Formats: sequence, structure tokens, C-alpha cells
Amino acid sequence: MNLSPKKIVQELDKYIIGQNEAKKAVAIALRNRYRRSMLPQAEMDEITPKNIIMKGPTGVGKTEIARRLAKLVGAPFIKVEATKYTEVGYVGRDVESMIRDLVECSVRLVKEERVKKVEEKAGSAVDEKLVKILAELRRADRGETPEEIFHGNIKEGLKKGYYDNEIIEIDVVDVPKPMELVPGGAEISIGSIFGNIIPQKRKKRKISVKEARKLLLEEEADKLIDNDSVNEEAIRRAEQEGIIFIDEIDKIAAKSTSGGGQDVSREGVQRDILPIVEGSTVFTKYGPIKTDYILFIAAGAFHVSKVSDLIPELQGRFPILVELSSLSKDDFVQILTATSNAITKQYANLLKVDGVELVFKDDAIEEIAAVAEDMNVTSEDIGARRLHTVMEELLEDVSFRADGEEPYKQVVVDKNFVAEKLGTEKKNKDLKKYIL
Repeated sequence: MNLSPKKIVQELDKYIIGQNEAKKAVAIALRNRYRRSMLPQAEMDEITPKNIIMKGPTGVGKTEIARRLAKLVGAPFIKVEATKYTEVGYVGRDVESMIRDLVECSVRLVKEERVKKVEEKAGSAVDEKLVKILAELRRADRGETPEEIFHGNIKEGLKKGYYDNEIIEIDVVDVPKPMELVPGGAEISIGSIFGNIIPQKRKKRKISVKEARKLLLEEEADKLIDNDSVNEEAIRRAEQEGIIFIDEIDKIAAKSTSGGGQDVSREGVQRDILPIVEGSTVFTKYGPIKTDYILFIAAGAFHVSKVSDLIPELQGRFPILVELSSLSKDDFVQILTATSNAITKQYANLLKVDGVELVFKDDAIEEIAAVAEDMNVTSEDIGARRLHTVMEELLEDVSFRADGEEPYKQVVVDKNFVAEKLGTEKKNKDLKKYIL
């Protein structure tokens, strides 16, 4: 997608408040990918992404910026925690598994796109199968001959959803569940090992027409898709457009002070991550993938350790450092009102299901923002996540009493309502029960 950096930032503004430096950095990184794709192949090969480290407290938008960025352009994206990986030689997840996960994500994205292209053709074939099954059921139930059954009526009813809940029996492919060789490690599937040597097992299942249509559509679409070309495109897209977000990188950044133990293991994980970020070839079940052009975004709070505590080689591979600031009262007000997925809208939509119209007044928004800011200052700073804590306490009684049986009613949340629920010191202390 050809978006200017300004346009990218505008799109991110719909979901993330403030943090303009971080938004600019990722917008430039994304635009540079487009610029690189317009160059001759020889020049393209010389240009690698400028990886980014985001430094800032939890809940200020680090992950959300990266996630929304990937969603904006439909790029393969995964989020991993640096603390989940172990040094080579120890049992646990190896760093190459992040690349394998990225390829899996890319394959899924490409396959979804290809399925959409053949959906109409596959849907017609599935409808014909379901019409035959339903016609056979009618013949068995009513004793009608095939000539007496008007297929057009069944097909029309199928399209309108009249048969969605009717139970039918169909043959489906029995896909064996993958097994883990090592807990938390790579998974293997017996089917994928032997390929087409062993014919696919099928089994009969009794399910609703709605579920059957979904399963049969997957099977039919799979027949119309060239899986080899899907895998090739997925590898290319993961290599050229993939984004890996490495969270909690500060937890592996502590310098060794004792000369052994946990600190050595942390440094070992950094050294294992280094070749992946520098550029290497990782072998996956879909084929080899080069990591040279994947964009890596690392993030951490860096409360205890500093960015400079990372090994120098790894620091050199993350040339862009952006610092995200804690959220202010004004930021909270914007988060509650201006974002497309504002938490106030979420609660209003949830309670509308049970016949409650939730109306937030401006003075209530100001008061909620003030309480959230105060709690972040006086206790742990958990950023925008604090709003979930505050809103749960604020609307606890309303949520509990709304059951869909009472007549439709309106609940107005104003400053007095907020003061009554959250005003006392005792209430503020009680909020801690919502934090795990």
C-alpha cells in the first residue's frame, strides 16, 4: 500500500494518542520499504531496514503502534517476548522459532487472500453438495422421489439460511493434530512428514449445515489453490514485508555483575538474536527464508536496565531509539473519546445488548481521566491499561444489574456518578483487586 508518512501517522492517530516521535519513526520505516521496492534490484539488495527500539513504560502504546502499522498494510506481523527464548543448549524456544512463526503468519495471510478470490467458485460447488444431501434427507423423511423434489427450493432456502441449524452427516478430512517434540518448541504433523504417500483419512461427522458449509468451503477452496505458489509468495512477503515486534527486550539487557548464572543466560539470548537481526537464513517447512530485510521493532520499559546495557553488536542493529512518554490527564481524555476503539464506546455497545443506554458526560470523562492519572502517579504506572481498572469499578453495579429482562433504560454517567463510585480513598484502594 502506497501511503505517505503523514497519512500513516493520521491512520495511527485513530487508535493511539500522543507518542508522535514513535509514530513518525515507524511511518518513515514503512515508507522506506515502499521507496526501496521502487529501486532497481541491485540497489534494493544493498538497502536494509533501520530497526527501532521503543523505550517507555507499559501501556503507552508500544505494541499497539507496531500492530496497527502491520494491519494498515497487511504485512505479516508477530509479537514475541524476548524472555521466552533460551540460550542455545538449553531446553525451550530457540530464537529461530520467531522466524518460523512469521512465515506461518505470512502463509495464513496469503492463503486467506487466495481463498477470497476462489470463494465464489468454491461456494457454488459446496452449495451443490449441500443441496444433494438435503434432497436425500427429504427423500428419506418424506418418501419423495428425486423428480418430486424441486432442487431450486432447497437451493433458495440454503442461500437464505433456512437450513443453517439442520443437522446433516458429511465426510471430512481427518487432520491429525500436530505434536510438540519439545515443550514450547517446534510442532510436527505426521501428515506433513509423509505427504501424499499415505492417503488422507476421512471421517463422518454430524454437524449443522452452517458448520458443514464452512468445512466444505475450506476443502473446495484448497483444491482450487496452488499451495506451492502460496508458499512462495508467503516466503517472499515474510522476507520483504515482515515485521517482528520483540517485547520485553529490557529483561535480557542486564549486564553481568556476578560472572555467571542468569546474567550469562540473558547475554546468550542476545547473542542468539543477533544473527537473526543482522541477517541470516532460517530453514522452515515452507522453504528457506532470509531475515536481512525483515523490520525488527524492539520494546521495553528499561526501568532497571538501560538500552546501553544491551551488547554493543545488538545496539548497532537497532539504530533508531524512540522514547515514549507516560500518559497525562489530557491523553486519557483523548483515549476515552477520540480513538476509534474508545473504551467508553466499547462499554456502551456491550450494555446496549441488555437494554441499557450508557451516556458519558464531558465532566465524567474529565473525572475518570483525573482518577486514572492519579492512580498511575501514586501506584504502578500501567499506562492506558489503568482505564480498564477504573471503568470496571465505575460500571460494576450497572453491569451486574443489567440482565436484558428489565425495560430499556438510560444511565447517565456524570461527575457526581464518578465521584460516588470512585471518590473516596477506600474506593481507590479497592481498585487494586482488579489488577492481577
